[in-house]
Amino acid sequence: QVQLVESGGGLVQAGGSLRLSCAASGRTFSSYAMGWFRQAPGKERELVAAINWSGGNGYYPDSVKGRFTISRDNAKNTVYLQMNSLKPEDTAVYYCAADQYPYRNYKVDLLSYGYWGQGTQVTVSS
Repeated sequence: QVQLVESGGGLVQAGGSLRLSCAASGRTFSSYAMGWFRQAPGKERELVAAINWSGGNGYYPDSVKGRFTISRDNAKNTVYLQMNSLKPEDTAVYYCAADQYPYRNYKVDLLSYGYWGQGTQVTVSS
């Protein structure tokens, strides 16, 4: 079982940076692929970053590639999302999620994820 709590959201001006944290509980955290999603009002939840169970390079859609970086620190049971060069269209609630099963590569389908945090608000002003 994996339980997740996000933090680090807030208000930032366009061009600024934020780092989100996702604290995980559970002995099997290091064995699960992880992802970050976001959801703006009236829009569907979308993937912004994902990482394999074993770490390494992350996956990013074109909308955030080159600006966002996902990483994990297994010693602290924490996953991070570093967000640079933020734009107003990045405004959303950001969620971290863990795969349903251990030892898998990153997933881009939200239905593949079985564990979710409560979300943290990110607002980017123009």
